[in-house]
Amino acid sequence: MATPTPEKEDAVPPSFEQALAEIESIVHELEEGRLGLEEMLARYERGVKLLRECHGQLQQAERRIELLTGVTPEGDPIVNPLDDTVLTLDEKARQRGKRRTATAPPPPPLADAADPETA
Repeated sequence: MATPTPEKEDAVPPSFEQALAEIESIVHELEEGRLGLEEMLARYERGVKLLRECHGQLQQAERRIELLTGVTPEGDPIVNPLDDTVLTLDEKARQRGKRRTATAPPPPPLADAADPETA
């Protein structure tokens, strides 16, 4: 299998399945041991790059799955849009706080020391 040119590699990232198939091909070529050192290193580097792309695609798929919140009466999934924006720690804390207060039940009433029934 010929080594792809850098222009081809970076033009459009391969699908997960395409990347996995190419990784399997690279492993097979490396295991055969018929390539020269430079070609082996180039194939190994390509394999590492593809592994990183696959890992990123899996992480994104996992985040999308986590956003599923249920199904409608018709059986359609209820999803929240994937928001990959980078937030500061303060912004993340405010968002968590909003989610918690929106779904948390009200706190129990405080006991009044003067009222023996609630103390």
